[in-house]
Amino acid sequence: MGEGPSQSTPGTTPAPRDKRNPRTTTPPSTTRRSVHAAVAPTQPPNQTPTATSQQPAASSQQPAASSQGYPAAVTTSRVLSIALHDTDQPPLRPLPIEAAELLHDVDAPPRLVAHLRAVHDVAGQLLEWIAGRNLDLGINAEAVLFGAATHDIGKSLHPAELSAPGAQHEEAGRALLMAQGVDSVMARFAATHAAWTAQEAGMEDLLVSLADKIWKNKRVPELEDLVVAGLVVASGRSVWEEFLDLDSVLTRIGDQADERLAFQMSHPADGSGR
Repeated sequence: MGEGPSQSTPGTTPAPRDKRNPRTTTPPSTTRRSVHAAVAPTQPPNQTPTATSQQPAASSQQPAASSQGYPAAVTTSRVLSIALHDTDQPPLRPLPIEAAELLHDVDAPPRLVAHLRAVHDVAGQLLEWIAGRNLDLGINAEAVLFGAATHDIGKSLHPAELSAPGAQHEEAGRALLMAQGVDSVMARFAATHAAWTAQEAGMEDLLVSLADKIWKNKRVPELEDLVVAGLVVASGRSVWEEFLDLDSVLTRIGDQADERLAFQMSHPADGSGR
């Protein structure tokens, strides 16, 4: 991808945010919501919000709204524009505002932000499918969406890994999120998204890992088998039945991979996102 360094010096953690900032993410153990409550279909920000839409947090002093329906101050940087503005081809749900602000704070490269938005949208589609089946997988949908939206944030510190294989961004991403005031439970996805066989990887981690593969239509049988095993426990159906259903939804999502790849590649791999 021909990545160049962003304004953040590789390997250098940006200054932490004020821990009193309401953007600080609360771990799912204290704010557990059902899949139905946390997941909404792709919806342009300028439409009337539904009860389940991801919306910016309210404050006592609201800045003027932009044409996209977000506060004007929220859309003044390249990162936030990529993260939050409407997309047509393909239509992608906006990132959670907390994740978008984090990416702005660390000056994430534009192409990284586009990648995270594509993976986040796929995670949302997987959660919608689970919600439609009324399966209780014991997951926090907001945690999955946040994890998908931030899993590669460590590449802001290791931009070479945007264009070449590497694993330094994984633990660096977890540390970066925690330095920015994110709870360790929510920061873990930066480290677990490429380690789905690790002992700490539960169903939430598996779904983030799966979204990070299916966004570009890459099938990983070992990973899919782990997800199927969790579905079998929740549904009581046979492995074969769950495999067929999962295969069907992954095929449908994977069919849109070319559009997602084009969206990612339409944004530069180097340069500042501010």
